[in-house]
Amino acid sequence: MRQWAFVDFRFIFAYALLVMIEQHETTWSVAEWGCGSGNDSTSATPNGDIISCGEGSPEPQTLLERLCCARRLFPSHTPMGNEKFFDESSEQSRIKATMVRDYFWAWAKVILPTVKKTGGRIAYIDLFAGKGRYNDGTKSTPLLVLESAIADPDMRQHLVTLFNDADKDNVESLKKEIDALPGIKWLTHAPQVRAEEVGEKIVTMFDQMKHVPTFFFVDPWGYKGLSLGLINSVLKNWGCDCVFFFNYNRINMGLGNDAVEKHMNVLFGEARADALRETLAGLPPQEREATIVEGLIQALRELGAEYVLPFCFKDENGSRTSHHLVFATKHPTGYRIMKEIMAKHSSEEEQGVASFGYCPASTIQPLLFELNRPLDDLEGLLQREFVGQTLTTQEIYDRHNVGRPYIMKNYKAVLAGMEDRGLIVADPPMSKRRKGTFADKVRVTFSKTTVVQ
Repeated sequence: MRQWAFVDFRFIFAYALLVMIEQHETTWSVAEWGCGSGNDSTSATPNGDIISCGEGSPEPQTLLERLCCARRLFPSHTPMGNEKFFDESSEQSRIKATMVRDYFWAWAKVILPTVKKTGGRIAYIDLFAGKGRYNDGTKSTPLLVLESAIADPDMRQHLVTLFNDADKDNVESLKKEIDALPGIKWLTHAPQVRAEEVGEKIVTMFDQMKHVPTFFFVDPWGYKGLSLGLINSVLKNWGCDCVFFFNYNRINMGLGNDAVEKHMNVLFGEARADALRETLAGLPPQEREATIVEGLIQALRELGAEYVLPFCFKDENGSRTSHHLVFATKHPTGYRIMKEIMAKHSSEEEQGVASFGYCPASTIQPLLFELNRPLDDLEGLLQREFVGQTLTTQEIYDRHNVGRPYIMKNYKAVLAGMEDRGLIVADPPMSKRRKGTFADKVRVTFSKTTVVQ
């Protein structure tokens, strides 16, 4: 017990000293995050290549079939060790790391103007950081994030980073990789690297602290250490967002395994986990995944993370789902930024609407069902929701996009088509706008009578 108390004290002290102690008192509001303000924070990332559902089977006709057809194909799963994980510098691992890096950059650019006014800090925390590189030499997330910070003068001054991994060999490797980064000494706050088990003590520590704006990345090998309490302990403060790894294969099996009941209860909440166990018992394999992911989204929303985006990865053969990368935030600006990033990395589009690798679902899972509507549906949705109203393009997007797969370019394409067919009135009209444009400030008046084809 004494040894653990000493370890925890060092961890708490280092984190509190570098992250939590603010030089200036300040009060932040949601408005400062840019919610609904039309802030145009963007990030450019290359398209990813996420493999779609499998060879040797009929072409799936619906998005539910595309994702859940894989559930017929794997009766068991052998947990993947850390070393094997780092051997597999797969395309999906690189895409995951790139998405996290790109969101970190865009998030920091939105947050930093406010932080600079007070001389404060922003933080990046990774509690399952790994050893820094895959065995083929590919950089993992910690190095990509630090390289982004080194390249930007404001981030160099204001960013605090905390990397943790329970494996001491990984920690030593990560330290060496960090020290070897060109320009690492330019950072005002040297990266902190720790070797601690992630459990209730860290959750309690984080829960009792008032965090500076923090981007929190949680990527455990399985599910041990991942809990609603851990996620909420950071999301509770302003400007704090979270991305975490959701190992669907192991969690699906864990919900039916009494030996890991405690882990499932802390992940979903005991009442929701019990309800899931009861519901899953009567479901065919194709519907289990949608139900589990829907349960996770609902649990996060109950914590106040109103904006949640899951991104589904298939295995390298495209035959089954391997995991989801789940983004959670309390603010619509973060949601919009991550939606654009996920859309760019989607391997498939239907009528220009990105698949996001989302778990396709039926109406039994309403949140996921809304995320899977093709572009043909958008026109009717807008006509029904905004009948007789006048709004700007930006207002339409802000009020309608949450929980749906559409990004701004989808809305503008549909509105332009509706204007061309006389279903809406735009101000200024197309005759007075540059050809092919539909600006954020264009005012759109919908008919008082809904006309849906």
